[in-house]
Order: sequence, then structure tokens, then C-alpha cells
Amino acid sequence: MQTEPAPETVPAAAQSTRRTSLRDEQKRLTRTRLIEAAKGLFTTQGYAPIRVDDIAAAVGCSRATFYLHFNGKSDVLRAIAEQGALPSVQYFYEDLDHVLESGSRTEFAAWMRRSIDWFQEYKDLLPAWDEATALEPEFREVAREGILAVPNVMTAYLSRWPADRQDEARLRIELLVAQLERFFTRWAMQGTIDVSADEAATVLTDIWYPALQTPANSQRD
Repeated sequence: MQTEPAPETVPAAAQSTRRTSLRDEQKRLTRTRLIEAAKGLFTTQGYAPIRVDDIAAAVGCSRATFYLHFNGKSDVLRAIAEQGALPSVQYFYEDLDHVLESGSRTEFAAWMRRSIDWFQEYKDLLPAWDEATALEPEFREVAREGILAVPNVMTAYLSRWPADRQDEARLRIELLVAQLERFFTRWAMQGTIDVSADEAATVLTDIWYPALQTPANSQRD
């Protein structure tokens, strides 16, 4: 008489690994949902009025669950930026590094126009970012780190400055970032500057193309 083979059993270690993987995936999904909910709330209502409870309620989880993933509102806003805006900022300034290396004013003007388009893409979240920077001391440091990190991706540009003027070179880039942010806030969000995007790009090019020339290029000009 032929006996039936015994049913296969899953080893205890494999069961434990599977349970761990499911828990990790559930945690990842919860974190993603919290980020998306916070992004929607910050975009529509700003930063200051939103509470941790509002974000948790939007996802249908508890306040305690929120704090398993984030330290607070500023922490989740930082996660939103790290997923979207900050990597694209680095890409844009890496692109600027190549544009300045080309020495083409036309290419620089095109980059300036693209930067305005970039701000248009992220403008809904910018008020929340500004509010958090004003209200949260720890987020102010995040914003500062973001601006200070921009020159780090412009390695070719920095290499064309002498060692004793590296701080000046970095400051020029940081001032460019700051002026673009302020211009866009006043132009697109507050409506206190009345100009087309193309006109703005032209004037900003007139200001910043010569300002970003390296000492060697300035001497040739």
C-alpha cells in the first residue's frame, strides 16, 4: 500500500522571516500614507493650522502610530521634501554647473526659464515650507542645510575659483538660490511683481550670468 507523502511544513525561521517582511511592508505603506496625507493637508491648508492628529486622522491611524514613524510635523515635512523637492533641486544645480561650464549665455537663460518652471511645479508646498522655517527652529536648520548643500553639487564651478575665494564662490550660489526663491514667492504667490516668466528670466539672466562668472572668465571678458 502506497503511503501519502507528509504535507510540507514551513520551517519556523522562514515563517518568522515572512512575518517580519509583512510587518516591514505594512510599516512602509503606513509611512507612505502619512507622507501623502500630510502633503495634501500642507498644500491645501498651510503648515501652521495642521496638527499631528489631523494627519493621523486623514490616514485613519492613531497619534501613537504617527509617532512610530515621525518625530512631529516638521519631520514629516522634511520627508516630503526629501522625496521630491530636494533631489530635484540638486539635479537643477548640477545642470547649472554644466551650463556655466559651457560658457553660453543662451544656455544660462534657458536654465533660468527652466528654474521658474520648477518653482511652478512645487509652488503649492512652498508656503508650508516657509511657515515651517519661520515657526520651527529645527526646521530652520533643515532649510539652511538645504541651501548650503547646493554648492556641493556644482563641483566644476567651484574648481574654477582659487582656494582663497571658495567661500565667495559658494556665497554667490547661495544668493542665487535665495533670490530665486524670494522672486518666485513675490511673483507667483503674492502677486506683488507683475511680469511674465520670459521677461523675468531675461532680467534674472542679465543679473546672474555676469555675477556667476569665475575670476578667469571675468578677466577674459
